[in-house]
Amino acid sequence: MKTHSGVRSEFHRLIRGDTRFDDTMRHFLGATYNLKAITDYETGAGSDISAERAAQAIEEAKLLVAKVADILDAA
Repeated sequence: MKTHSGVRSEFHRLIRGDTRFDDTMRHFLGATYNLKAITDYETGAGSDISAERAAQAIEEAKLLVAKVADILDAA
């Protein structure tokens, strides 16, 4: 994959209908890409990411990585 959108599309294709992934995990890549875009490109009002939101994204990332690792270990 060469783009963020390509990775998101492929991830969604791979997990479509897979009940091991909840809605938070399904939307994680898109939501956190938005956080990245804000921190990289936004200025002015609304350009700050709160510590709480950053911590939430980190916890969601840990859950997603753990889920994928569990699936790979079971394969």
